Amino acid sequence: MITLQPRKPFKLPVIANCINPTIFQDKTCIEIESLTVWEGNKQKALSDLFRIEETEPKGTTITIDGDLTHVRQIGRGMANGEIVINGNVGMHLGEEMKGGRVTVHGNAGSWAGSMMKGGMIEIHGNVGDYLAAPYRGSTEGMHGGCIIVHGSTGNEAGAHMKRGLIKILGNAGQFAGFRMRDGTICIQKDCAGRVGACMTGGKIIVAGFADSVLPTFTIDSVKPKVKVGETDVVQGPFYVFLGDLAEGGSGKLYVSKEKNPHLSHYEKFL
Repeated sequence: MITLQPRKPFKLPVIANCINPTIFQDKTCIEIESLTVWEGNKQKALSDLFRIEETEPKGTTITIDGDLTHVRQIGRGMANGEIVINGNVGMHLGEEMKGGRVTVHGNAGSWAGSMMKGGMIEIHGNVGDYLAAPYRGSTEGMHGGCIIVHGSTGNEAGAHMKRGLIKILGNAGQFAGFRMRDGTICIQKDCAGRVGACMTGGKIIVAGFADSVLPTFTIDSVKPKVKVGETDVVQGPFYVFLGDLAEGGSGKLYVSKEKNPHLSHYEKFL
């Protein structure tokens, strides 16, 4: 196991995509210390910014203790191993991740899990905007894997999602599941407006209050419960809406009936 600890509070952005079990694998501690990072516009060795300690037994686990709010791209493209962060972490955590596991005991910045293809990310705090979403101009969203957020998320969680599972145990911002094509997003609490905008496939579950349902969705039925992933079930009842019809979509939006009495007028269309 490798343990990292910041040598100082970071004030400038730090690009540290080398903090990655796949990159650390089979390297000596000296080789790990010499990996390069960027602090602002200056390139430095990893050991210039972090104290690095190797402990037995050797493995592919990286533990980081401290405030990493300004540290970006940790775990970018990782394919195996585990990263445990005890503190807050910056943007692009686990970007394009292919496998392994990342656990954050704190908050994470925007674009966490951006375009991830596999593996698991679990965040025990809140997350910024664009959870699992691609960069602006790209349509390659989350392709697989699982993200669990114990807190709340910002806007556009799961945008352009193709496959995979996102569980948000708190609230979600606007445009959750924007242009989603497949996969599942489960929001345990409340969701701001425009949920599922332009979606063409997949499943979104809102177990709390939803500001509104877009007029380009049509009500299909009322279901007593909905399946999430392979084994989990969320008890309803849920209104089931289909859409986004403006995109020729066939996605399913499940909205809690009990928490959304303002949607009861849709029942006359069943």
